[in-house]
Amino acid sequence: MQTSLTECPQRSGHFQSGAWALIRSGLAFHALVAALSFLCFAEASAQTGKDLYGSDIYWNATPNDVNNLLRKMKSQTDANFQMEVRTLGQISENPEQNPVLFRSGHYHFSYSPQEREKLRKYMLNGGMMIYNTGLGSKPFYDSVVEELKQIFPEQQLQKLAPNHPIFHSHYDLDRVEYSKAVAASGFRGNEPWFDGIEVNCRVVALVSRWCMAVGWQGDVQDEWQAYKPDSAFKLGVNILSYASAMRAWSKNAAQAMRFVDRLKSYSDTVSVAQVSYDGIWKTRHAGLAVMLQTFNARTGIPVKFALKELRLTDPAIFNSPVIYMTGHESFELKPEEKVMLKKFLENGGFLFGEACCGRKGFDKSFRDMIRSVLPDKPLERIPLSAQLFKEPNTITAVGVTPTLMQESGQARAEPTLFGILLNGNLGVIYSPFGLSGGWEMSQSPYARGVNDVSATQIGQNVMMYTVTH
Repeated sequence: MQTSLTECPQRSGHFQSGAWALIRSGLAFHALVAALSFLCFAEASAQTGKDLYGSDIYWNATPNDVNNLLRKMKSQTDANFQMEVRTLGQISENPEQNPVLFRSGHYHFSYSPQEREKLRKYMLNGGMMIYNTGLGSKPFYDSVVEELKQIFPEQQLQKLAPNHPIFHSHYDLDRVEYSKAVAASGFRGNEPWFDGIEVNCRVVALVSRWCMAVGWQGDVQDEWQAYKPDSAFKLGVNILSYASAMRAWSKNAAQAMRFVDRLKSYSDTVSVAQVSYDGIWKTRHAGLAVMLQTFNARTGIPVKFALKELRLTDPAIFNSPVIYMTGHESFELKPEEKVMLKKFLENGGFLFGEACCGRKGFDKSFRDMIRSVLPDKPLERIPLSAQLFKEPNTITAVGVTPTLMQESGQARAEPTLFGILLNGNLGVIYSPFGLSGGWEMSQSPYARGVNDVSATQIGQNVMMYTVTH
């Protein structure tokens, strides 16, 4: 659906405090946030918003930033967004009303407990927050980091790797150009610096360490810590492309199946522990539980799986014959964790690993980690003739996600699992492609993974292997 961009009324070149300037395009909105104000844009089913909040008089220091981005997007990509400015009090917890919120500022700020709870609900309901540091402001950045810690105490803010989907959602942009002031600050890289909070494989809060707004405005001076205009524009396009795709997906993901354990009796209970480590170790919150219950339903084996979350240094790990490890980004285990993992595996324990969404950062780290733990035991591809692919499901090929299909040119392929033999049996099974999104029947649109049916079948076969070997 294409609609014309409706211009907001101008108010002497700036927005009045407490007002929203609305840009509409189509049916629903995405919303976006800036320090004294929220901005909302929309694209056929999307919107964003600048939060008029606090005492930061520079919340609107670049009044044409977002408008310029939207106009340029429309001319170069045919994306038709709109924008609105509202107070935080006017923002709805329902993302249908303001799907993307944009906030920019220069100074320290803080939310009230009620505002934190409101924003948390908004993001968990499918909304997305984008924070832009005005001219690279460290005080504003520090405030955002602290606020996000309080809003999501259970989920760590981390820097997004250059291969994150957000840097490739429209343009391939793992390298950018900065003003001289960025290098003068001590940052020597040329990769974009975005931090993010990810919940169920979706970035719900995005923080740009360096300023994008002046690049959208088209005026970047050497003394400002900012992206140059072309890089800023492409980053803006990627953010909104990602937000649009993930918003549509999150509506379905929110309805993912929640299985209720209906089995009345069990002959045994098998403990499955998800490994926690320094980093984002829990990328999906229901996937493993859903898969384990489909295993019971598929096989009829009266085994109940009890889920735990443990660090490798916890002695209770030895009470769990099966441990599961996943993630998105790079990680590194502590020396004592590697020692315990080696002991666990050599004493008959089983490790099931998965690169959630097929993310390459986790994939490389997992391979490096297992090589250091078991240097004499190579991680090798499991042949299709292996018993693993025979029960309870006969697996000769798997369906793949659209992103992986685009890479490989194939809609179906042989299953790709790697393993390590220990004492004649597989002690490690690892998938470099995403499975857990399929277990929840809601693979991310950017996932490099296996589709829902095939992911469930693989998970069931892995669990069958653990209870029969």
